[in-house]
Amino acid sequence: MFTPSGPTFRELAVQALSSTERGYDLLAPKFDETPFRTPGPLLDGVVDGLRPFGPFAAGLDVCCGTGAGVGVLRELCRERVTGVDFSAGMLAEGRRSLPDLPDGPAVSWVRADARALPFAGEFDVAVSFGAFGHFLPGERPALFAQVHKALRPGGLFAFPVPHPPRVTSWLYWALWGFDGAMRVRNLLWRPPFVMYYRTFRLSQVLAELEGAGFSVRLRPVKELGRLEDGSPRCRLVLAERRR
Repeated sequence: MFTPSGPTFRELAVQALSSTERGYDLLAPKFDETPFRTPGPLLDGVVDGLRPFGPFAAGLDVCCGTGAGVGVLRELCRERVTGVDFSAGMLAEGRRSLPDLPDGPAVSWVRADARALPFAGEFDVAVSFGAFGHFLPGERPALFAQVHKALRPGGLFAFPVPHPPRVTSWLYWALWGFDGAMRVRNLLWRPPFVMYYRTFRLSQVLAELEGAGFSVRLRPVKELGRLEDGSPRCRLVLAERRR
């Protein structure tokens, strides 16, 4: 939910009529007071899912925003953690809220487009939270190739994928309506604001990761429980760089 100190309706409208980058620059000071921030139980679940594979030396939070994934990586990495995002405003908030800890890994913040990461073979683990809706489906293979390049051989790329809502649920139609509204907005208004919830289909994503050079497995995020049919509410994608 939005807190009383979160963005006003007017501020959200201005953001929605801006470019993706400018919109997040505007939202950054109040982003953590919105429901868009990744919830704590999900972050904890990813930490627990990755812990058996660590500790890691260096970690990368891809499209870090205000640094939810940086916080995850500080629990898992010994030496250094890097957050990368194209929004200067979001990076500034992350730098302010997550300073270096005396007994923790060094934290750095890099402004860059995830489709052109300035890293090669530097990280043992990479994570991403809630960012993939900002990439059109045709852009994902290049994004995954960039993460593959940033990892060392054997490095892991991990991100959570919630179970898709059922057609009979209100959430399914809410997401369908949001995506439809964004498509109309981007047809009628420039610059575009890219944010779609229903373009990230797990079967297609797994194939794209394999094509980028990853071996992929799925694990349930136990902290979020299971649905009535026994399937996990959320899965953790673990993509290992093969070469």
